[in-house]
Amino acid sequence: MKKKIFLIIILSFIISCKSDKKKEEVINNNATIYYLIRHAEKDRSTKNKDPVLNKLGLKRAENWAKVFKDIPFDKIYSTDYKRTQQTAFPTASSKGLDVLSYDAENLFNKNFKYKTDKQTVLIVGHSNTTPAFVNAIIGKKEHLQIDDSDNGKLFIVTVDEGVASLIIENHNE
Repeated sequence: MKKKIFLIIILSFIISCKSDKKKEEVINNNATIYYLIRHAEKDRSTKNKDPVLNKLGLKRAENWAKVFKDIPFDKIYSTDYKRTQQTAFPTASSKGLDVLSYDAENLFNKNFKYKTDKQTVLIVGHSNTTPAFVNAIIGKKEHLQIDDSDNGKLFIVTVDEGVASLIIENHNE
């Protein structure tokens, strides 16, 4: 009986060591990983061209911070609009990072590629700029505008040795 318990303890230790190593390999790889989201729900009761988030949007922004809790972001980018800044802020705050601005008219250029090479980056955009950014990174025009009611789509683009792969997740409640 003591041998069985000892064997179980040893096997548990070995298994836990192996899983930790895999996690380190993922964190230490040389890929560039982009997480792209659209801003959370905005206040539609105003005609203001730069509205803030509504209550649901503020809640979603906090939820994104929870979704990204274990992601070791190096940088967080947003357009200069209040709704994108407010969406990015909880995640940036939880990581001790500033929210950096990007020009939605000049998306994935050489300078941006250079600044983000081999890093893990969150990019907060809009229903039209987020899919356009994804298309620019993957080098294909596959993704069109995000539906106006969809604030929970997450695009994860990994670029490893010049090859881009894409995962799309739905975080709508």
